[in-house]
Amino acid sequence: MLTGLALVSIACIGMIYGNSFLTSKLLFATVGVSFALIKVSVYSIIGLVTHSQSEHNSLMSSIEGVFMFGIALAYFLFPAFNNINDPNSWLNVYWLLAILSALSFLFLYFSEFNEGDEIPGANLKDDAYQMFLLITKLMVIVFLISAFLFVMMEQGIMTWLPTFNEKVLNLPENIGIMMASIFAISLGIGRILAGKLAESFTWLWILSICILIAMAMVIFLLPLAISSDVIEIQKFSDIPLIGFTFPLIGLFIAPIYPMINSVILSSLPKKLHSPMTGLIVVFSALGGTLGSRFIGWLFKNVGGDSAFFYTLIPMSLLLISLFILNKLSSKTQ
Repeated sequence: MLTGLALVSIACIGMIYGNSFLTSKLLFATVGVSFALIKVSVYSIIGLVTHSQSEHNSLMSSIEGVFMFGIALAYFLFPAFNNINDPNSWLNVYWLLAILSALSFLFLYFSEFNEGDEIPGANLKDDAYQMFLLITKLMVIVFLISAFLFVMMEQGIMTWLPTFNEKVLNLPENIGIMMASIFAISLGIGRILAGKLAESFTWLWILSICILIAMAMVIFLLPLAISSDVIEIQKFSDIPLIGFTFPLIGLFIAPIYPMINSVILSSLPKKLHSPMTGLIVVFSALGGTLGSRFIGWLFKNVGGDSAFFYTLIPMSLLLISLFILNKLSSKTQ
């Protein structure tokens, strides 16, 4: 985790002074590597400090919820630093991000943590070997398909929602970006609420109901948002109420990712949490990349007003895979 935070601080400062497409690519690559390092570490630690599936579900959902609030903040941070009179003004946001990463590094460095008897991820060679063994298990395969489908849907919406707001709902660019924050905020709220619900209800019923509501929102609310009468919009108060509804789908798809991650991790011995998280990161990255590209292709070829309707396909497949995953994980436990 310290390595990841240090790399992010360096990459942010490099972006300020580099200010080129090459340094942008280096920044994205560095953040991606750092994200993977930190995610594997955090997921492994969750397994060490929880003692039941409901505890694991609750803590996982809460952590993922806080993570989404961090993403939501970015939708306001970058426009706040953007000045139309200075094309390089937005680069100043990287000073703030570099300082925050450095402070996190110091906080973590001076924090005490007793790992316990089982330390996941202590041997990288063994982790890699265990990843290959895990991918041969049917339960793990079904989980990876579920995670892939969810991230494909989530990242497809998250990446293209600002474009949808600008091109389809005709919102100004900065307002369109900030409007997309509603989706990220609703993901954060949904995950924290799901963490509380997980203490009282089984994960399968929570997720099944959430997916069905999300599908209903795509079928019934999205067409209303697209067909709403557009007036000249200059500020948030000018946006029709229906324009705020589709991003709220995040409330209902939010619990899916942390809960299915918790299900698979709490079904495995703690020493396998690190290699399993490695698989989660790999397949989540693949799903996110393909989801963004797929929705982008749809925006170009079928139009922005129809692209998001295709999210019903991964939602339907995900609903089926959850029931299969529940059956397999129940047998394992």
